[in-house]
Amino acid sequence: MVAMLLLGADAPAAAGAAILAVGLMGAGIIGAAAAARFWIGIVLALLAGAGLLLLAQVIGMPPLQDPLWTGLAIAAASFSFAARGALFARSAAAKGWLIAVFVVAGEAAILATASARPGTLPEWLLALLPAQWASMAIAGAWTGTGADVAGAALIALAGTAAATLLVANLWPRRWPYLVMFSAWLALSALVYERM
Repeated sequence: MVAMLLLGADAPAAAGAAILAVGLMGAGIIGAAAAARFWIGIVLALLAGAGLLLLAQVIGMPPLQDPLWTGLAIAAASFSFAARGALFARSAAAKGWLIAVFVVAGEAAILATASARPGTLPEWLLALLPAQWASMAIAGAWTGTGADVAGAALIALAGTAAATLLVANLWPRRWPYLVMFSAWLALSALVYERM
């Protein structure tokens, strides 16, 4: 919320979308991993998303161009991030929340760098990050542009969520990781092609 306030009303929608994506990610992954409950991650991410959207409107950022699409983007991101948190809780038990914190910090740092210095990071690197997918989907919904890119990002979020939940539900079997990583790479390629 502090980052959103620091941006202010003149901030571009892409920066607001990146902050919203990181907020969803933090609440969803860390919440699900700390509570060891998938649904808690979803609820926390949705609450964080609603709070950040409300704050963006209060401080005077541009209004949402497509509220339904924005809701879909936030729901898909919340589902995806909570699935990752649930996997961390299953695979690392009591330390799952710590892994979640490190993952969120790493992806947030990359998104912040990409926002502050566009063109510095290669597009293929950004296409690998679910936080970037969420940012792209939200930015496309917020501004009403880039439906092709936002659609690919939504598909990637939903697809990796399903693959991640498969791994979490079949834990401790290791073979589902191959499914999850294959899906992640294939969906990253889809997003990269649409960037």
